Amino acid sequence: MAKAAANKIAAPTPAGRRAALAGQELSAAGVTLAVLPPAERISLRAPDASVAALSKALGVTLPRKPKTSAAKAGRTALWLGPDEWLIIDEAGRDPLAECAKVTALHSAVGISHRNIAISVAGPAAAATINSGCPQDLSLGAFPVGAASRTILGKVEIVLLRTATNTFRVECWRSFSDYVFTFLSEAAGDAAA
Repeated sequence: MAKAAANKIAAPTPAGRRAALAGQELSAAGVTLAVLPPAERISLRAPDASVAALSKALGVTLPRKPKTSAAKAGRTALWLGPDEWLIIDEAGRDPLAECAKVTALHSAVGISHRNIAISVAGPAAAATINSGCPQDLSLGAFPVGAASRTILGKVEIVLLRTATNTFRVECWRSFSDYVFTFLSEAAGDAAA
């Protein structure tokens, strides 16, 4: 009987889910990397005829020009293509539910758990990102509010310039370790 008790497997305990990149941050000369708080995100596709109704429902005017974004009350809409936007809500509202009320033709898909965001800030922020991103990040070519789907090293990212020396890097959660490590190493090089 004692032998049977010794071989008994302990009941599983509920595992706590660890957020991607939990606790990761980096501060180097001229650049700081920080994981941004969770946000609600949707991938939105719609024809021109539906843009006005969707803009009204979301409370932010969907941008219509390449490399642009629009922001209002904690919600940002990034232009990704002629009929495609990334909507990021940091105010705790549900853009997917708001789009569901719109009868105009569109496709809205929740991607909140797919993406993670990393802030790259400081005078060496652009140089850090440019170590793996071929896009011209000078203020003249990529001003505050500019947004683009691009690459960093081997992965696709969505890049938003939120201030003169601050960028938001959106990537898929499955690539977040790679992106953070790439940016960390690049920050060290940019600071040198």
